[in-house]
Amino acid sequence: MCLVEVEKSPKPVASCAMPALPGMKIKTNTPIAKKAREGVMEFLLMNHPLDCPICDQGGECDLQDQSMAFGADRGRFTDMKRSVVDKNLGPLVKTVMTRCIQCTRCVRFASEVAGVQDLGMLGRGSGEEIGTYVGKLMTSELSGNVIDICPVGALTSKPFAFKARNWEMKGTETIDVTDAVGSNIRVDSRGPEVMRIVPRLNEDINEEWISDKTRFCYDGLKRQRLNDPMIRGPDGRFKAVTWRDAIAVVAEVLNQVKPEEITGVAGKLSDAESMMALKDFINKMGSDKVLCEGNGPNPPADIRSNYLMNTSIAGLEKADVFLLVGTQPRVEAAMVNARIQKTVRATQAKVGYIGPPADFNYDTWHLGTGPDTLVEIAEGRHPFCSILKSAKNPVIIAGAGLFEREDQGAVFSTIETVAKKFNVTRPDWNGLNVLLLHAAQAAALDLGLVANPTESVKSAKFLYLMGADDVNLDNLPADAFVVYQGHHGDKAVYRANVILPSSAFSEKEGTYENTEGCTQWTIPAVPTVGDARDDWKIVRALSEVAGAPLPYDSVAAVRSRISMVAPNLVRVDEREPSVISAEVKPPVKQQVSPAPFKAAVENFYMTDAITRASKIMAQCSATLLKK
Repeated sequence: MCLVEVEKSPKPVASCAMPALPGMKIKTNTPIAKKAREGVMEFLLMNHPLDCPICDQGGECDLQDQSMAFGADRGRFTDMKRSVVDKNLGPLVKTVMTRCIQCTRCVRFASEVAGVQDLGMLGRGSGEEIGTYVGKLMTSELSGNVIDICPVGALTSKPFAFKARNWEMKGTETIDVTDAVGSNIRVDSRGPEVMRIVPRLNEDINEEWISDKTRFCYDGLKRQRLNDPMIRGPDGRFKAVTWRDAIAVVAEVLNQVKPEEITGVAGKLSDAESMMALKDFINKMGSDKVLCEGNGPNPPADIRSNYLMNTSIAGLEKADVFLLVGTQPRVEAAMVNARIQKTVRATQAKVGYIGPPADFNYDTWHLGTGPDTLVEIAEGRHPFCSILKSAKNPVIIAGAGLFEREDQGAVFSTIETVAKKFNVTRPDWNGLNVLLLHAAQAAALDLGLVANPTESVKSAKFLYLMGADDVNLDNLPADAFVVYQGHHGDKAVYRANVILPSSAFSEKEGTYENTEGCTQWTIPAVPTVGDARDDWKIVRALSEVAGAPLPYDSVAAVRSRISMVAPNLVRVDEREPSVISAEVKPPVKQQVSPAPFKAAVENFYMTDAITRASKIMAQCSATLLKK
């Protein structure tokens, strides 16, 4: 479709492959150019079936658009069209390979972006087709992106098949919260239901890609939902009650316990507004035990560089050496891993890895499994030191596997020693990065919530879980009163005394900060389910009944309060560079343990309440991971 007529050229020229030269006269809309484009389109449609009425790509098909713009009104091909056997690529991608026009976009994506050699071109002539050669599934965590780049209906979404047409749905631009990357997405909905999730271009974060977990977890938004406030009765069964009754029961118990016995835990999907409200409320009740779910860094106050990706995600492309410590980016943050893979492919950057055996989609040097290897590098005794020393822009990425250790302070101090020794941190470059695991962690640390809630739970007599499902409650006192505020009936519900239903990320306006410190907003795409309310509104109502009212009644007022504690959280789409200040860091008294690092993510497809409720994610886990 890019054929143009160039003066003195004997035939039409492909403009996409011809550099413009001085004095060249180009004609784009002449009869010769139009006839040439018609001929190309006729060849493309020669073996293409007339499936448009039953094709999921209908209405957003590149071939339809190009045929309308440049094609003829009839074809001259009268022979039998060829047919191709469909391939099984797994539970996510549906194939109708007879529609394929052999553009090889999916093949290039698999090898160049996803870093897997799962797809290729087989055969020749009329027998040419795209396949996997042997019967195997596409095992990449980015496999769903081939749906977007396929220009026809050969590769479409299997869960979305025959569900809706694109003109029937309303698109809402928002962000993803299943990991700490904050990928930009568009949520397509019809009425009260989320129908699909597709990527939105943001060159600084996710480019035009999203992970399979981001794309296909949407069916979890309608399963296992909590619709009404509930109270556990004497028989152990939950009974639906009104909001007034549920909040009255919680407030009564809250006023009977001692302040030091009150603990609040914000979940991994919590927005900044709800965490600010929870912190203010628990503090007003006389307790300072306000925690965020998941193990994470416990840095000194105001040193944001200790828990953010200081290079920025896009800045990783400037690196020439990577040292990954206790992190597996492929399952912890798929879009960060895609950026590393892109850099390695483009610049032949070296990647060293310290941690348990892992499956990477680029060449890595497995240096060891524990922090003893890190100590060797810090002392200059490891062969990898020569690579770090010769690097112009070295990068260290510390991940969740590090922060699940009891000696995290000593290990991180060793990482800082390596950073100083090999110019990882200098005035013009800060290559010391922390890769967070959950969407709420960065904002929680900015607001002063403390990670690792397991210890504080032991002494709690009143435990307020705001979407926190993965907190270990084994050591919780038997007589503790547990309030669960969340949107899914997940793990923590079984221990709760009172359930307060809240909105999911697709149903509310909330502030999130990603792992590089960029603040973004979620936008409501569908109405809330049942009688659920926004998290911060529930806490605000509870504070009123408990006799400690919070001083805000709107999202704007909550954000005004947030700006007093963490001003960066109200500056949307901005990244504030943070600097390391060694003078204010307390000395580390821990000793480095020789114990090896452990994997932080066991199952990529099921990491939170939404993904665990998703039938699609369960199929992926069973089919692709055999779990």
